[in-house]
Amino acid sequence: METDILLKLGQKIRYERTKRKMSQEQLAELADLNFRSISYIECGRHDVKCTTLEKIAKAFDMEVYELLHFVLS
Repeated sequence: METDILLKLGQKIRYERTKRKMSQEQLAELADLNFRSISYIECGRHDVKCTTLEKIAKAFDMEVYELLHFVLS
């Protein structure tokens, strides 16, 4: 179950990133993260801390709940 949530979250982040025509490197820079972290998150291979979600949401100019709504629905 946890893996399913991580996969859905990764898919949502990838969707939002590609919708904005951003590379993983660009998102990582905006979110002050390592680009490999973005890659691992998008593949569902990396647990995501709340602070990391906040950084990614801010880079997308959205709220954290908007990222999680898709995952939990």
